[in-house]
Amino acid sequence: MSATRQTDIEQVLQDKASFSHFVRENIRFSDTDMVGHVNNTAFAVYCEAGRVHFGRSLPIGDDSSYGGVLARVEINMRAEAHFPGVVEIGTGVVRVGQTSFTLGQGLFVDGACVATAQGVLVAIDPETRRPTPLADTVRAALTAQLLPGLTG
Repeated sequence: MSATRQTDIEQVLQDKASFSHFVRENIRFSDTDMVGHVNNTAFAVYCEAGRVHFGRSLPIGDDSSYGGVLARVEINMRAEAHFPGVVEIGTGVVRVGQTSFTLGQGLFVDGACVATAQGVLVAIDPETRRPTPLADTVRAALTAQLLPGLTG
């Protein structure tokens, strides 16, 4: 991915208005570290909550080609977050490939972007455990959720 494309994606992910799908998670005291801010590992948990909620909202029935395995995750911490509070996790689609897709996320506290994330999910055949093409229904559902300005 070119540096310009990555910069464009990051700008989209930092803009709360880019997202139509959100889930809210309470910031727990156990999410904080000795410095008093939310620990980096908690951001991964918030992202997981967003991915799961997003996937369950797609109109794909019980098509098992959605999701498969999380093959890559990248999280950029942009600002501190503290307990108590609420993090809003916006999730949308950055790219749809043949056997995989990339979800993009923005994490917001009091309207400010505190982190962005991208995760690549690969559809796998349950018997061979190898990548398998995304079903047409899954591809269509994901394409309908492309983030603004991104062509998949």
